[in-house]
Parts: sequence; structure tokens; C-alpha cells
Amino acid sequence: MSIEVFNESGHEGVNEEMLIDVASFALGEMDIHPDAEASIHIVDLATITDLHVRWLDLEGPTDVMTFPMDELTPGGGTVTGGRPDGAVPGPAMLGDIVLCPEFAAKQAAAAGHGLDHELALLTVHGCLHLLGYDHGTPPEEREMFGLQNELLADWYDDVTRRGVTYQPKPTGAQAFPSAADRVALDEIVPGGGAGGGIPAVGEPRRREAEPEEG
Repeated sequence: MSIEVFNESGHEGVNEEMLIDVASFALGEMDIHPDAEASIHIVDLATITDLHVRWLDLEGPTDVMTFPMDELTPGGGTVTGGRPDGAVPGPAMLGDIVLCPEFAAKQAAAAGHGLDHELALLTVHGCLHLLGYDHGTPPEEREMFGLQNELLADWYDDVTRRGVTYQPKPTGAQAFPSAADRVALDEIVPGGGAGGGIPAVGEPRRREAEPEEG
């Protein structure tokens, strides 16, 4: 798995190695081709706010956005694994995950865990969006958030088995949240989305061209 990180946020304390590790683990557990590629872009508030407006027509910042490649629609035949209905072997460029640590830090503080865990959670969430998962309906929410939490918990266990040292596994109620938990968090850390709060994640409409970086 090839995961590249581009950190243009200026935010201190972002563990890029950890983000690559958790993304590689999550994609590997989803049986994605080992030669598949993805990018993680770490940006500041101004950049995520601009992307949020440009791609989702929502004012204000958000925590994470995903830009899947168009070829990864179910049945597209570019990636092994992912959703059960989209499996044909072959490597692929999966797309981009955009994280905003400044905004995520506020969510982490409100949720009672550290920034590193929040970014790991958002990265796994972004990986699932790259593979075609969504949470637009209650059944989709249950499936996606359940899988997200399972992958994240398994990653912590895998890190322990490998003897790698990252942040400790948190035990708070918001550490492995449901979709409802994230909606409740929006009431504490409001953004600029519709209804006065931000969505649990911002996932842009699929597009023909890659977004502008930074």
C-alpha cells in the first residue's frame, strides 16, 4: 500500500507516520490491492473551509473530506476488496483524504480523547468513503460506523502486537462513536453546515478532475 502525506497545515504534533500506518491497516483489512495508492492532505482551517464551500456548498470548516476517484464506483473493476459488490482485482489510485487538525483538535477535546486518536478515527472514516461506503441513511450509518470502529479497534490491537508505540487506545464513550454520537458532538463543536452543525464527515460529490491541492 502506498500512502503519501502532504502536511501543509502548520499544525504541530500531527503524527504522519501514525496516519500512514492506520490507513494502510484499514485498507489492507478491506483486502485492497497492495499496490493501491492514496493521499492524505493535512490542511489549515482556511483551506478546509474553502473546500467545504466549493465541493459541498456548506459554509464553515469541517473535520475531514474525501475525494474518491471516479473509477471506484461499485463494479468499476479497479480495486480488490472494498464493498462486496465492487471487487475485481487490480491496483488503483483510490483518491484523497483531507484532514484539518485544527478543527479536529476541538472535536477531540470535546470528545475526551487526544488529537492523534481523532485523526486516526477520521482517517479510517475517510478510507471507507474512498471505498464507496456512505452514511446517508440509517442502515448505511450502522454499517459504516460499525465497520469504522471495528477497524480502528483492530488497528490498536495490531499496533500492540507489533510493539509499535503510538497514542494509547482511549476508552471514553466518544472514542468509537456511532453516527448519533458524532451528530451530538456537532452541538458542542458547531460548524457551518446546514441546520447549524457540520456533518459527521464531508464527502464531496464525485468529480472528473482531481481537486486543487492546498
